[in-house]
Amino acid sequence: MTPHDDEQLVRLAIAAAAESGPDDVPIGAVVIDPEGFEIARAGNRREADADPCGHAEILALRAAARAFGDGWRLGGCTIAVTVEPCTMCAGAIGLARIEKVVFGAWEPKTGAVGSLWDVLRDPRLTHRPQVRGGVLADDCVGLLKDFFAGQRDHGAPSG
Repeated sequence: MTPHDDEQLVRLAIAAAAESGPDDVPIGAVVIDPEGFEIARAGNRREADADPCGHAEILALRAAARAFGDGWRLGGCTIAVTVEPCTMCAGAIGLARIEKVVFGAWEPKTGAVGSLWDVLRDPRLTHRPQVRGGVLADDCVGLLKDFFAGQRDHGAPSG
């Protein structure tokens, strides 16, 4: 299979965002193996599962580790996410030995891959994946705007 380009990867993550719980911020993540095959995908399920670790990246990494790799190691794999990963997710991505991270929207409040922090490219770490952010950012921001507009329209708290 031909490797996906970064825009295709983020489109897959956008599709995965539809798997988010109904009250969850629509964030999607996909993991692609070294040959270009999708091995896992997930949407954000923190609210749906009452799980503080229920971020799309964590769920996709867990599923990918079960489907591929040397136990928990996902060497040679790529993860694509609709929103810049937070510190928890960036740490898990690094520890899983992911080779490349591609994401859509920058997250200036909690982003840990270049915005607020840059966990994955810290020179003190032994594993530093390639990172490309801002891919199809407008499309990814649109998912968030639509979700939060709907929350306001229904009087539900956002966050």
